[in-house]
Amino acid sequence: MNSILTRWKPIFWPALCGLLLALLLISLLSQSNKTNLPDTKTEQNTQSEMDWQNNLSTRSFSKAVQLSAPAVVNIYTRKTVVRHSHPLFDDPIARQLFGLKEIPKEKVLTGLGSGVILKPEGYVVTNNHVIQGADEILVELTDKRQSKAQVIGVDAETDLAVLKINLERLPYIENINSEPDVGDIALAIGNPLGIGQTVTMGIVSATGRNNLGLNTYENFIQTDAAINRGNSGGALIDSEGRLLGINSIIFSKSGGSDGISFAIPAPLAQAVMNDIIENGRVIRGWLGASFQKLTPELANYLNVQVNHGVVILNVLKNGPAHTAQILPGDLVVKIDGVEILDEQDALAAIARVKPGDNSELSIIRKGKEINFSVMVGERPANQ
Repeated sequence: MNSILTRWKPIFWPALCGLLLALLLISLLSQSNKTNLPDTKTEQNTQSEMDWQNNLSTRSFSKAVQLSAPAVVNIYTRKTVVRHSHPLFDDPIARQLFGLKEIPKEKVLTGLGSGVILKPEGYVVTNNHVIQGADEILVELTDKRQSKAQVIGVDAETDLAVLKINLERLPYIENINSEPDVGDIALAIGNPLGIGQTVTMGIVSATGRNNLGLNTYENFIQTDAAINRGNSGGALIDSEGRLLGINSIIFSKSGGSDGISFAIPAPLAQAVMNDIIENGRVIRGWLGASFQKLTPELANYLNVQVNHGVVILNVLKNGPAHTAQILPGDLVVKIDGVEILDEQDALAAIARVKPGDNSELSIIRKGKEINFSVMVGERPANQ
């Protein structure tokens, strides 16, 4: 045994050292290769970030504006009001005696706003508050053509109005974006402060805003695109030039743009316009009852276990709800199979029903759910 070890000893140690050296070299080479290999994930992320930044810095929305801006018009209004002065100012002897100047009995008030041509026949959609009470309405296009406008109809409950101008070869916006997402680019086009057509950019900050107490029917798109006085009635478009909505209202403590603006969604504006053109008014379903959103306090008072719905507050005598034997205190949880969350849900659900058709209401009364079939009436004007 000792003789065998003695024989292999001169070979063993060099071999062992060689093996260890080889392992060390392999380890060093492996680490070197790992260091030199590209970090695919990091490089991809870096490239994506660079592409995004380059796209953001070089992206132009001029094509979207070129498609839509010609259909956005300036609206100028005139309204004559009667001054009520003290009788002394109407008496020439009193004026001469006291050195008083005669005050004109009439005063002309002017207003401005914007509108959007949505049909080639010259139908313009704007806000009702832009033209309300006006004696004369003048519409000016981007090509400086002007036309007096005729009021076809108004819908105070959505703050929309439809005008008609008589000019040829009119530009109009045909494509709409009916489902914008929060974060989408939004461009507001209008006539802020009367300085002329202006485009401002922001994003869609929120959709489906309601219960703001501004209109009866609310489903606003919120945006931070700068909107000022004169933008009302103008267009809110997306990055492809499609109509998102009709700019309507700003929330501002200063009276200027604070980045909280609201637009009426394009599908609603389009539906109101078509109804007014076809019928001279907007036809909506009506229940003849008032609602209040279910609160935890009301749920406890009514001893119900659900957390959604609207409580019937009042029922108009001989109205559709009264005829169907719906009572104050009833809790409406579904209309036509759809869960109702608040008053806006209930109003919108009934409004969609054609007057004369039946609507199915699921109501909880004294702890039991009962289904009622109600023949919906037509909502009276200025309800």
